[in-house]
Amino acid sequence: MPRAMWSGAISFGLVSVPVKLFTAVSRKSVRFNQIDSKTNSRVKQKRVNAEGEEVSYDQIVKGYEISKDTYVIVTEEEMESLAPKASRMIDISDFVSEDDIDPVFYDSAYYLVPDELARKSYSLLSKAMQDSGRVAIATFVMRTKQYLVAIRPQNGLLMMSTMVYADELVAADEIPGLEDLDEIEVSEAEMTMAGQLIDSLTGDFEPEKYRDSYREQVLDLLEKKAAGDLTSIEVPVAEDEAAVVDLLAALEASVAAAKAARSASTDDGETVAKSA
Repeated sequence: MPRAMWSGAISFGLVSVPVKLFTAVSRKSVRFNQIDSKTNSRVKQKRVNAEGEEVSYDQIVKGYEISKDTYVIVTEEEMESLAPKASRMIDISDFVSEDDIDPVFYDSAYYLVPDELARKSYSLLSKAMQDSGRVAIATFVMRTKQYLVAIRPQNGLLMMSTMVYADELVAADEIPGLEDLDEIEVSEAEMTMAGQLIDSLTGDFEPEKYRDSYREQVLDLLEKKAAGDLTSIEVPVAEDEAAVVDLLAALEASVAAAKAARSASTDDGETVAKSA
């Protein structure tokens, strides 16, 4: 069962709503250990200095490189003196329109769960935000770090997403290859076909149908090997894709293929329904 990772209260004006914080995302990945191929024993890492001598943990200090091989040393006491003061408050400073927030600002997602005695005030805040179409911008401290967050209503509950700061974003004009894209001319026919392709692929967002096929294949491989199935696995070789010369022809072919796929899917659904 998930455990609360933080507890405190949402604060806005003179109102506070006690809440607990639960992560809304459980990352799925396959983790490997490094193994010595000769002995099958696990490889351990040691901390060594530039001369190759092992360094004990109590000898290690924080250093910030200001120029090549030149460091400013900072003590733990100095870092602690600068750490944000521990607080049990999520302090709302603004309410903004959700459309004003570029999704690039969002980072990790969390559930805000009310204490038993705060359920009504929590529900009131959620419904009021839902009706106003507003998202709350706030700050809070967790594990000596201050976070900028967005709190948004979702079906009666409140979701909180940590956010990156504006100076952490990489500006598009710093990325080579993104310049002058708005000046590229496309024909009306190409726009029409591109619109038809988008329409033919348009549907409701169903997150369950998107799967991490690579992770599933890796887990399947590991399961077979653990069970003693050491048969070779055929690895498909990717074919080189020919360069698209005629954009309009490619769009027309894509529209036709999408319509055929959509028709086949509908026919299969009707067949299953009739057989049922």
